[in-house]
Amino acid sequence: MMTDTLSSNNHVMALANKLDMDNKMDDLGWKSKLKIPPKDKRIQTSDVTDTRGNEFEEFCLKRELLMGIFEKGWEKPSPIQEAAIPIALSGKDVLARAKNGTGKTGAYSIPVLEQIDPKKDCIQALIIVPTRELALQTSQICIELAKHLDVRVMKVQVIIATPGRILDLMEKGVAVMDQCKILVLDEADKLLSQDFKGMLDTVIKNLPEERQILLFSATFPLTVEQFMRKHLRDPYEINLMEELTLKGVTQYYAFVQERQKVHCLNTLFSKLQINQSIIFCNSTQRVELLAKKITELGYCCYYIHAKMAQAHRNRVFHDFRAGLCRNLVCSDLFTRGIDVQAVNVVINFDFPKMAETYLHRIGRSGRFGHLGIAINLITYDDRFTLHRIEQELGTEIKPIPKVIDPKLYVSKNEGEEELEDANK
Repeated sequence: MMTDTLSSNNHVMALANKLDMDNKMDDLGWKSKLKIPPKDKRIQTSDVTDTRGNEFEEFCLKRELLMGIFEKGWEKPSPIQEAAIPIALSGKDVLARAKNGTGKTGAYSIPVLEQIDPKKDCIQALIIVPTRELALQTSQICIELAKHLDVRVMKVQVIIATPGRILDLMEKGVAVMDQCKILVLDEADKLLSQDFKGMLDTVIKNLPEERQILLFSATFPLTVEQFMRKHLRDPYEINLMEELTLKGVTQYYAFVQERQKVHCLNTLFSKLQINQSIIFCNSTQRVELLAKKITELGYCCYYIHAKMAQAHRNRVFHDFRAGLCRNLVCSDLFTRGIDVQAVNVVINFDFPKMAETYLHRIGRSGRFGHLGIAINLITYDDRFTLHRIEQELGTEIKPIPKVIDPKLYVSKNEGEEELEDANK
């Protein structure tokens, strides 16, 4: 009888040891089982590589969230992610300023998803963005990051919306915010402009007293400071904006007459190695007219602006991101946060009046530390605006040379692929 008991105990011990070993092996091998996309071998600038060398694992995140991060192709945290994620996880309010295209979405979506309790069937986080296109893009990122978590995005636990839409849902009683303890404001400078400010005050009144606010922006005008003093409690401030423009974006201008602009654009199309381009106009009417002209010149071209039906806007946005067309003509609807990694050329067909608008426009190229160029078509009337924007941003916009070195905006492996295609 004693022998049977000892034998049984030994068997249990052996089984426990085996399970422990299996768990340890699983701990070591889980990463090798992930479906990680191919490594992006394009050159990256110090905007995203100048980090302290931290890994995502060091933030003590749930393994399921880490799986989503790595399967998204995010290898290491960028400087803004490295600075913001641990502070946001501590529960403090955050006021973060970083350049466009340096990983701000990941800097707030990772700590938001980490703090969601899947067992609570209520709205726990609200992410507010200024445009529907950015809401769609951000929700898709959150869905991909959370695919191994039991977190429901845009249904119950996390809402990503524009200010007008979330107010509408709250007024109808569809979105009940009394347990929403995290509020994220992305592109805060735009959200706190006169267009939206009253809406945000109403949203905040419906949140619980104990809440965390994460505020992200590339520029901090006076409205952001006023909001911070009113609503944030001892916020942790992050400022990664020693210079405003992205290091990987080379900026040029060409002096032209208004009637020469289309001809100049045609010349640029024939000479540049464009992967994808975004061309900005200052009005919706000019967007449509220019898109028609570009199509008549024989180039594939989409257009998008705020007066289009939302379903049409969604389709254009999706197809352009999927690479179905090389060129997109748009209004300033597309300046905020929109991330199309393949864009390496931005052209200001119409030069903007404000430095802030210029900054956001050229930030559509050179995403996440990659290379890009911005070309500005300048008329006689724009000359003083050009000088003022250079001064305000502390940047240099150079005269366009006869030949633009492809190394400034075509990454090495992109160029190699084009060479291989040409030799086929």
